[in-house]
Amino acid sequence: MIIIVPWLWVNGMTIWPFVLVRRPNPSARLLNHERIHLRQQLELGLLPFYIWYFAEYGYYRLRGLRHYDAYRAIRFEREAFANDENLDYLKSRPFWGFLSK
Repeated sequence: MIIIVPWLWVNGMTIWPFVLVRRPNPSARLLNHERIHLRQQLELGLLPFYIWYFAEYGYYRLRGLRHYDAYRAIRFEREAFANDENLDYLKSRPFWGFLSK
C-alpha cells in the first residue's frame, strides 16, 4: 500500500506493509526499490530487519563514513540500488538475496 507523505524527508521509505512516498506518482524505479525492501522485511521480520539495518549503519558511521555513504553501504540498500532498475528482479530474486550484495 502506497501512502503519500508530503513532509517525508526522503523520496521513499518502506515500513512493512506500507511504502511511504513524498510525491504523488512515484517512478517505477523508486517503487521497485521500496518493494525490494518490502521483500527483505518479509523475509527477516520487521524487528530483525531494523536491528540489522541500523546496526550496519552505525557500524559504517563508526568506521568514519559520512551519512550518505554509510546508508549506501548497508547491504539492504546495496541490493535495492543494484536492482531497482530491473523491474523483473523480484520475480527471480533469491531468498535472502541481500546476503549476496
